[in-house]
Amino acid sequence: MELTGSSAIVTGGASGIGAAAARQLAAQGATVIVADLQADKGEALAAQISGVFAQVDVTSTEQIAAAVKAATEIAPLRAVVNSAGIGWAQRTIGRDGTLESAHSLEAFTKVIQINLIGTFDMVRQAATAMSQNDPDEDGCRGAIVNLASVAAFDGQIGQASYSASKGGIVGMTLPVARDLAAAGIRLNTVAPGLIDTPIYGEGEQAEAFKAKLGESVLFPKRLGRPDELASMVVECITNPYLNAEVIRVDGGIRMPPK
Repeated sequence: MELTGSSAIVTGGASGIGAAAARQLAAQGATVIVADLQADKGEALAAQISGVFAQVDVTSTEQIAAAVKAATEIAPLRAVVNSAGIGWAQRTIGRDGTLESAHSLEAFTKVIQINLIGTFDMVRQAATAMSQNDPDEDGCRGAIVNLASVAAFDGQIGQASYSASKGGIVGMTLPVARDLAAAGIRLNTVAPGLIDTPIYGEGEQAEAFKAKLGESVLFPKRLGRPDELASMVVECITNPYLNAEVIRVDGGIRMPPK
């Protein structure tokens, strides 16, 4: 699918995998809406790639709608990447046997709202806009990529909420792709493994920690790079025959219980 002369939205686009995807989509000729809560980083990236920053909390239907509207006013919206998300680690029950130390229901709900419901809200709103596009020679009007995680399959101790949210993204891939097929819109999911993003911090101690993590990867024994994930995201968008698929990009890692 050709992206020149189109617009694209990347949620969580100010840093990490989202930022790498935004850069690569811009290189493909799209005007990218960098949708994120981080205004300083988002505006800086948008300036670098001749895109537009939109402050978006994906739990806000109104802010998602504004980002979609901004995109369609620039050019036909043909690509969306849902990269916004948060993590959380807490065991389902506490060690002391009290309900107070059990997993926070508020935290569980928040992770689901951001990672899963926020993703679906962007999908439904963006796909509605895409359905009004003129189709290309394959009949395609747009393509969407959702970011899941290997935690959807190999959830570790304490990852109940995170794994549930990412498992939900994996689980809705096929039915949503089937829903969107009638409108000529493709949808795929990419499930990253251990990726070198700002969540690990900076400095000598952080580098040593990342090197240790990398030892658990099958091959190559290192953390993945955001650009390596972004290249798969772009392939999912531009390859006209790639649809309804969940693709692990993880160096072959299978996460242990902890």
